[in-house]
Amino acid sequence: MKSARVLFTLVLAGGILAYVGVSRGVFPTAAPSIAKEAPARIPVMAAAARRADVPIFLTGLGTVQAFNSVLIKSRVDGQIVKVDFSEGSDVHAGDLLVEIDPAPFEAALAQAQATKLKDQAQLDNARLDFGRFSRLTATGAATAQQADASRALVAQLEANIKADQAMIDLAQVQLEYSRIRSPIDGRVGTRLVDIGNVVRAQDTGGIVVVNQIRPIFVNFALPAASLPQIRARLPDGDIGVTAQDGTGKDLTSGKLTVIDNQINPATATINYKATFDNAGEPLWPGQFVNVRVQIDVRRNVVAAPVTAVQYAQDGAYVFVIGPDHVVQKRAIKVGAFDKTTAVIDDGLHPGEQVVIDGQYRIQAGSTVDVIDQPPEARG
Repeated sequence: MKSARVLFTLVLAGGILAYVGVSRGVFPTAAPSIAKEAPARIPVMAAAARRADVPIFLTGLGTVQAFNSVLIKSRVDGQIVKVDFSEGSDVHAGDLLVEIDPAPFEAALAQAQATKLKDQAQLDNARLDFGRFSRLTATGAATAQQADASRALVAQLEANIKADQAMIDLAQVQLEYSRIRSPIDGRVGTRLVDIGNVVRAQDTGGIVVVNQIRPIFVNFALPAASLPQIRARLPDGDIGVTAQDGTGKDLTSGKLTVIDNQINPATATINYKATFDNAGEPLWPGQFVNVRVQIDVRRNVVAAPVTAVQYAQDGAYVFVIGPDHVVQKRAIKVGAFDKTTAVIDDGLHPGEQVVIDGQYRIQAGSTVDVIDQPPEARG
């Protein structure tokens, strides 16, 4: 009887514990059913590969250089009495820039002219004497020696006249040099010497710099490997060159005009020079610009945004979006590329959608959702 009570107590306690455990969720009453949910789509941006004619460019960093640059210097000694230009203004060839005190040069010119007049009077008299001695010698009234001396004096005075004329020409040149004119069309900078200063012909500093900026040059260097490509294009005509600012905005277009005659062995580069009309003056001497040289046009090729191309140890690849929005990682062969467009020689077909932003969030087999597709990338 005692053992029956113990058994009943144990059964009752077990039932109570089981009830409490179930009511509190300690012991599950049954295995819950697990609902299978579709994987979340990862937002990405995409673009369609397309067939297009793609220009091929070489790019480099260039420095703008004045087409002509002249340091204006005095060719005579003297004091500056007038400056006839405004700093930073445009001037034309022949425009008066600076005037040097002309008084010493005017005096020298007057002296040279007076000397010529004196020598001319002596020459006229010597010619008369020579005529007389010639007639007297013919009659025997004068000796041949006297006639020869008279002839020599005439020749001497004629030489003096030529020397006098040369001195007059020199004095006129010196006087003209006292009025300094611009040798080219261009723009003047800030003046280096003020009114009242004495300048000399041997001075090295100069008075002002005149830069011709229409047209204008851009000097730039490219790898030596660019030389065969550019030379191959020369028979086809002018090679176009575009100058851009630091943000990639086109400033102006010109043409390649100079190929240096040697490669720099220290840098394995070669220097080029392009000429720009510079209408509106977007280029300024000393300015740094990005340079793009068009060397070819790949026609009817498969093109995709350059941001779609990714690189790994085994080469280039893109993420291709299938009709079911599932991403496929596909190896490609890139033929050429620039800042915006890549030419795909193999591995991609026109119309296929490729991921251009958000690649770091996906992998092969990911399900994606294309959002905010840029207009130029659609279709």
